Amino acid sequence: MAVSIWKRLLPLLVALETIPELNCKLKMSFIKVDEQSDFSYHNLPYGVFSTPDNPRHRIGVAIGDQILDLSVVKSLFSGPVLSGHQDVFDQATLNAFMGLGYEAWKEARVSLQTLLSANESVLRDDVSLRSRAFVHQSSAVMHLPAEIGDYTDFYSSRDHATNVGIMFRGKENALMPNWLRLPVGYHGRASSVVISGTPIRRPMGQMRPDPSQPPVFGPSKQLDIELEMAFLVGAGNRLGESIPIEHAHRHIFGMVLMNDWSARDIQSWEYVPLGPFLGKNFGTTISPWVVPMEALLPFAHPNAVQDPEPLPYLRHADAYTFNINLFISLKGEAMKEAATITKSNFKYMYWTMKQQLAHHTVNGCNVRPGDLLASGTISGPDPESFGSMLELSWRGSKTIDLRGGETRTFLKDGDEVSITGYCEGNGFRVGFGTCTGRVLPAWQL
Repeated sequence: MAVSIWKRLLPLLVALETIPELNCKLKMSFIKVDEQSDFSYHNLPYGVFSTPDNPRHRIGVAIGDQILDLSVVKSLFSGPVLSGHQDVFDQATLNAFMGLGYEAWKEARVSLQTLLSANESVLRDDVSLRSRAFVHQSSAVMHLPAEIGDYTDFYSSRDHATNVGIMFRGKENALMPNWLRLPVGYHGRASSVVISGTPIRRPMGQMRPDPSQPPVFGPSKQLDIELEMAFLVGAGNRLGESIPIEHAHRHIFGMVLMNDWSARDIQSWEYVPLGPFLGKNFGTTISPWVVPMEALLPFAHPNAVQDPEPLPYLRHADAYTFNINLFISLKGEAMKEAATITKSNFKYMYWTMKQQLAHHTVNGCNVRPGDLLASGTISGPDPESFGSMLELSWRGSKTIDLRGGETRTFLKDGDEVSITGYCEGNGFRVGFGTCTGRVLPAWQL
């Protein structure tokens, strides 16, 4: 084009920089967006999609009920960083784009906000380009946003860790001695991370329901959910080097919702001495849209007060917990409507994502673009905010009321679980879409 979109960018940026993010009335798109939509102009999350008429996986950005196909508009990313890397938007995953690093992500976001602005004519007034560039979300099939090389699950909610500790060890020994000193975590199974909508089969395994008898084998009878969120690593680090906590934000690309399905009876028998294995690795569901950290920063919430004070490599003063409203709903096969069983919030986290990443790499462990680091179960201080059925039913000792005569302690075959979440702005949302999965009967050997 005769006039580069990047050259048109500066006047708009200068005008916007003087106005707070949450009250910026100029941040409007020519795409109509409902106030209750997760995908406002303030969000612009990235995902990978295909369509029936074009099965090629490609990168898109959600706005309202539309998807902007970045492979169609890649030539419009003409800033100083992306002008030489427009090919990343032709890829089938976000890995290459994420690997370009923080400056590339910031530049892409500014370019997208300009392209979609109601005041910018390049895309708004080009009918032919718009017809090729936009796809209705209802006609798209979503895929995993990245090739996930490694997956780490942390255990970073104090309320959840305390509840589980009380159940299994008693109130006096609820938290293990290391829990308040470091972000506890374990390496999960990346191959079984699946996209929202993928059914989850009830796992088979060993259990020991009667501690006086030998273990038995069969389908899990205590299949559970875990309300989690996770972040995708962008630029990684070299083996033998660490990511200092003051640089961690530049390595965190964005966040997704997660359900880390858990077989509690299998897990409780196997976890000593090395921790979760078959009770966890049969399936982990994530939402398809990756919300960039720049969209979440306006919703930063003060970090939890950490006592004892962490060691120096884990200390940071800036707020890096976020006010994200989270919900779990459950719908049984005989139910007409789903029932909300949990209302929680990401702000309840004790260890932050910066602390998780700094701790993960402090020993020289290298992380790579697309690695997935999860929060662990997110529970709040009240029973209504507990993030697992293990807690909601208090290890099966009481039932969870789903209305209409339906109750649960753990999941039944056919149950569909959905996790949703969003930040609430002034007349808009920054949301994540849905993270959904349905339980299939166990595979019989």
